[in-house]
Amino acid sequence: MLNSTFQIAMQQCGLIAILRGVRPDEVGGIGLALYEAGFRIIEVPLNSPEPLQSIEALRNKLPPDCVVGAGTVLSAEHVAQVKAAGGELIVMPHSDGAVIRAAKAAGLLCAPGVATVTEAFAALAAGADVLKMFPAEQLGPQVVKAWRAVIARNIALVPVGGITPEGMAVFSAAGASGFGLGSALYAPGTPAQEVARRAAAFVSAWQALQS
Repeated sequence: MLNSTFQIAMQQCGLIAILRGVRPDEVGGIGLALYEAGFRIIEVPLNSPEPLQSIEALRNKLPPDCVVGAGTVLSAEHVAQVKAAGGELIVMPHSDGAVIRAAKAAGLLCAPGVATVTEAFAALAAGADVLKMFPAEQLGPQVVKAWRAVIARNIALVPVGGITPEGMAVFSAAGASGFGLGSALYAPGTPAQEVARRAAAFVSAWQALQS
């Protein structure tokens, strides 16, 4: 059920909001602004202030068709904490099989960070649902194209790192399924109104790629 919710979310808008540094007292308004702009997947990195509180606040604030998760999950021990807070998605900067297996054992989606095709296939063997291609600036669209030739189309390839509205087209043409958006969408202290403006620009660029 959760996997189908995620697939529908990706089909509706393949953009994942990364709210690194967000605070619990502001996350509700920011999350609502993102949802109204069209986002359906939001993650709060665990190196943010009180991240579990923010995850819980988002889950309570947003409709069930919005997938809420945690980013920068570095250990298996964190998985249970994220689930208890209402998180549904585990996003990692690395490809630790123990964390992937812990996420799947907990019934959560998992998007490990991978930088080589060997890491990609190892992550899939461990149970990964999505491949986070990180850092996208280093890998580039040519790597996405090469990976797409050997990785099944039903496996989402999601470049993360330095993505802008103007930069999505080359990655999409190479076979990217969606994008993780960080500081170009939200940086600590960015008000909800500005996040809404940036979100609208990203969603407009995404929709243009689908037409």
